Amino acid sequence: MTPRCLLNPWRFNVRACLDSSPPRSFVMVAGAGSGKTTSLIKAIAHLAGTRGSDLRRAGQKISCITYTEVAVGEIAADVGNSQLFHISTIHSFLWSVIRPFHSEIAKWVIARIHEKIAEKQAHYDRPRTQARTKSCLEEEIAYLSTQLECIDDVDKFIYGTGSNYAKGILGHDDILKLVPACVEAHPLLRRIVAKRFPFIFVDESQDTDPNVISALRIIADDNPDMCMGFFGDPMQKIYMSGAGVVPLSDGWSEITKAENFRCPTSVLGVINSIRASGDGLQQIRGRSTIVDGVEQTVSGTVNLFILPSNVERSAYLTSVRRYLANETSDEQWLSDTREGDVRLLVLVHRMAANRLGFPNLFAALTDKAPMSLSEGVNDGSAWPLRPFVQHILPIFAAAQANDQFQIMSIMRSECPKLEPSRLHGQTMVAVLNEVQQGINGLLALLEEGSQATIRDILLHVRECELLRLDDRFENHLSDEPLNDGNDDFENVQNYLRCNLHELWAYRRYLSEESPFATHHGVKGAQFERVLVVIDDEEARFSQYSYGKYFQYIPLSDNDLANLEEGKESVLDRTRRLFYVCCSRALKDLAVVIFVPDVAVAQAAIIEQNLFPESVILGAHDLG
Repeated sequence: MTPRCLLNPWRFNVRACLDSSPPRSFVMVAGAGSGKTTSLIKAIAHLAGTRGSDLRRAGQKISCITYTEVAVGEIAADVGNSQLFHISTIHSFLWSVIRPFHSEIAKWVIARIHEKIAEKQAHYDRPRTQARTKSCLEEEIAYLSTQLECIDDVDKFIYGTGSNYAKGILGHDDILKLVPACVEAHPLLRRIVAKRFPFIFVDESQDTDPNVISALRIIADDNPDMCMGFFGDPMQKIYMSGAGVVPLSDGWSEITKAENFRCPTSVLGVINSIRASGDGLQQIRGRSTIVDGVEQTVSGTVNLFILPSNVERSAYLTSVRRYLANETSDEQWLSDTREGDVRLLVLVHRMAANRLGFPNLFAALTDKAPMSLSEGVNDGSAWPLRPFVQHILPIFAAAQANDQFQIMSIMRSECPKLEPSRLHGQTMVAVLNEVQQGINGLLALLEEGSQATIRDILLHVRECELLRLDDRFENHLSDEPLNDGNDDFENVQNYLRCNLHELWAYRRYLSEESPFATHHGVKGAQFERVLVVIDDEEARFSQYSYGKYFQYIPLSDNDLANLEEGKESVLDRTRRLFYVCCSRALKDLAVVIFVPDVAVAQAAIIEQNLFPESVILGAHDLG
């Protein structure tokens, strides 16, 4: 494949699109370490300076849509707090678009409930559906039918953690389906969005939901006077549900940022080799530093260790870190603190889970689990984890810090007892006392040393009505939960049986209070020292296979068929994940591969020519 490399700097590309009359929509493909977010921030600042007055007079805003609340905060801090900017997550942006259109939301909700009823009825009608499952499905169909009857009485729809249609609450998954459907069906809505946001920029476009990307492209194509800008990198698409490549519409520009300002030259050579068999983009420049007033290139180091996948894995990792500390004269390789700026990247949490104390929780949500659960463990977004990550554990942390304002802020937003419709005719003091009693009971269950299970905590939350829980918990928390045919039933049941202490261990890991992180969890991050740990046997992920990628394990018939048909393959997914991992390194990169047969793997990996042969090491090199 011919390498792609565009040398024109940012000012001749994005700025030209923004300054055109009318402005030109574009798709930016920006490799790791290229300053993609910096380009986005510069684009917003440029528009504020050149078009800010006109936009303010027209009551219009520049919208920036990004992937996480953390990214929202970082971008907002960089561009400044101005009413000219609307910086939000995907879900929040979509909700801001659809929120005023009550009747359209109601129509969609009614159609959605009918769709769910039809799905459950189809399951009920299957010849092999068991009697107990049929009974459960009957209850769920009756419940949905009751919700259907309540829609006309909903005065206002709101966006919450989980859906409860009868109460007018729409969940995360609803928003991703609702808004694209309405955008596609209603030209007027497309005009309203374009009028309100004449400039819309989408960060991390490769991991954005394809339906959302499609809806935004329809808006831009229908309104040529607006500018739609997608900032992303298909090679860094690490979520199966992401859009990947964003197609160009007629008249749009494609902008490529080939520079890499993060990685030392040794690492740059590796990531270019990885990318060569993908889209072929070859990154240039590499990290530099100023020494005595002179700019110098940073060389850094790269090492690849091929080690046997036996019971000595942990001991091998310790030896590798000691080797790296000696070879680079850098004792920080041995640090387990955040200040050491070392990251051990594992494909999945299993190695970290075993080491840090949440093996049962991890296994419950990943072993034989649907992708919606297993991928959501990486960032706490899996639906069973959300109430804990977003509300329950933050309530406990706020109580520890004596931050009553934060606790009440969560309660006002999420507690059903404090909904205006529920408060009508009640004494506020009495209601607040009830809520406080519920919080006190929750804090007691969350105390260190508590033997409470996750199920115990959720039952308390439900019985005290402290938080709105996702409807999917309802069957799971009943006295005799029945498998209703959902493919995550056993996983969630196992999760609910986990002890509280595993949840705290998971939170410490999620909060980066250990040197471990996952391959998926570090996109956008960078570290001085990166140790990528590859172990297909321990990962147990069918979507990824480093053995197949490095060609010491043969491809399956299904893999070959996917390649022949041009479909996404295990090689594509693994290549992208490996690229993301290796491109995190600011100074030193080490890769450890645990394999069943070292000699076979070593020969195959050398043949791939991704790493210089001189840096490929084995157990005998560790002393």
